[in-house]
Amino acid sequence: MAQVDVEMPKMGESITEGTVIAWHKQPGDEVEQDEILLEIGTDKVDTEVPSPKGGVLTETLVEEGDTVEVGAIIATLDTDTAAAEVDADDAPPAEAPADDEAAADEAADDASDADAEDDADAEATPRKADSEEAASPASSGDEVEVVMPKMGESITEGTVVAWYKDIGEAVAIDETILEIGTDKVDTEVPSPAEGVLTEKLVEEGETVEVGTVVALLASEAEAGSVEPPASDEPDATQETAPEADEAELPSTPPSGDGAVPDADEPQRAPEETITRRGDDGRFYSPLVRSIAKEEGLRMSELESLEGSGRGGRVTKEDVLAYLDEREEAPAAPASAPERPPRPGRSDEGPPARGDYTVDEGPSDEELRQQYGDRIEVQPMDRMRKMTAEHMVRSKATSAHVTSFAEADVTGLVQLREANKEAFREREGVKLTYTPFFVKAAVEALREHPLLNASVEGDKIVIKHDFHVGIAVAIGNKGLLAPVIRNAGDYNVSGLARKAANVAERARNKELQPDELQGGTFTVTNIGSLGSLMGTPIINQPQVGILATGAIQKRPVVVENDGLGDAISVRHMMYLSLSYDHRIIDGAMGSSFLQRVVTELESFSADADLF
Repeated sequence: MAQVDVEMPKMGESITEGTVIAWHKQPGDEVEQDEILLEIGTDKVDTEVPSPKGGVLTETLVEEGDTVEVGAIIATLDTDTAAAEVDADDAPPAEAPADDEAAADEAADDASDADAEDDADAEATPRKADSEEAASPASSGDEVEVVMPKMGESITEGTVVAWYKDIGEAVAIDETILEIGTDKVDTEVPSPAEGVLTEKLVEEGETVEVGTVVALLASEAEAGSVEPPASDEPDATQETAPEADEAELPSTPPSGDGAVPDADEPQRAPEETITRRGDDGRFYSPLVRSIAKEEGLRMSELESLEGSGRGGRVTKEDVLAYLDEREEAPAAPASAPERPPRPGRSDEGPPARGDYTVDEGPSDEELRQQYGDRIEVQPMDRMRKMTAEHMVRSKATSAHVTSFAEADVTGLVQLREANKEAFREREGVKLTYTPFFVKAAVEALREHPLLNASVEGDKIVIKHDFHVGIAVAIGNKGLLAPVIRNAGDYNVSGLARKAANVAERARNKELQPDELQGGTFTVTNIGSLGSLMGTPIINQPQVGILATGAIQKRPVVVENDGLGDAISVRHMMYLSLSYDHRIIDGAMGSSFLQRVVTELESFSADADLF
């Protein structure tokens, strides 16, 4: 048998692992070369993995939901054409066949993802041991672990925002089990297998490291066969027992002194406590919650703190500093009767990064009472929610100003028309206007370095590498801005290849996480959609974004080599630059735009740029 190993592919320059989202093929299935075997992903992109050879899938070494390192062997193929050598009925979907168990163990030992799984198992062992009897129905089938997935390049932990399933409920493969999040993104975690949820190992509001086992499934148990025991969430039960303080937090360890909030607030239910994301949209780490509980702080006090951590998170130092100030100024009692208003309102100033969240809003029934029955209510998907949050945060963070200019791009149009066919034959991609716009933006950035900067507190960080994001529309779902790194190192031909490549992969959900991060400036070609001009919103933490409008033929007045003015039909377009008025004034914004115009008008039909 000619065996071929399938490895976890590289997901980006600094990405070292990926999560198996779904297997498209099962052991015993015939596959052709380049046919999709499985789908892997991170918090930003999902990627389909094609088969390296044609043959029969003999073994899958990792399960759906497993996070494994790049280069790890995740499956094996028999490249012989006789599919009868593998009986699909005898091969479990996620476990190695009994006859090949030793070989599977050896392959798993060689793969670095096995180490990650062992670490996760070791962390979860105490909780699993305590609840094995309660989850005994799992013995009727394979036990499947649900792990905290990787949430990005520099993210090492995630917080359970909400559980969508209860113990004993049946779940279908890819059905959402829980929602997790960080200060950057909230993500729904799908079930890696079909079965019954037998155990939750992490509570809502709890923050755990990537790779930690958060739940267990019994793949062959029947719904209803698993009854939630009286102590299905041991910590919560112990802390809410009659002998404990009524307002103790479900997932916070006992503090010892059991500080009790004001007795006149019995309506403060556990789901409204510090263990959940606050009304200000921020997560509070277990350490912060523990200190707050020890010191008798209330939720309203935590929400009133200005966090110094990533994304405005409240850190240990923030809480301790607040406690010191409170001791020095006892006139400001800890039990302030009024909760501060929600961030994002116009009378509060800009919210901290990560503070703004999209409210659920009124129910469908309330909307119909308000607008009548002839309406259609569509919930926002996650991409729309994230876009809404980022855009509102950007407007609240940067003082947006937009300047406009007009360019005569007749020479550019002639240059493209004269070269587009030969370019397609030589390079294999279309020659669009985008690489010319990026090239012009880079040349303007060289002379206006403040437009290639970011604002960090009271400091301006000027970047000397030009990582230009290009906005790509993803149908009706929204848009992404993949980044062309080191755009200043490429000519128009190189930029054209780069732009075509990332745009195609963005629309096919094949982008790697690194390609959506680290941009220093953004160009959005709104003209490709027919818009003449626009006022784009800055992509934080950048300080500028250039919008290029539609190119149209218009009669304009031109100088005719000393013979006087003349009216001529020219290809004209509008440019608009939105910039952060905190560090970019109008003179610099206008100067940048004029430099872009000069660069675009310098192209001519006989230019040699390829």
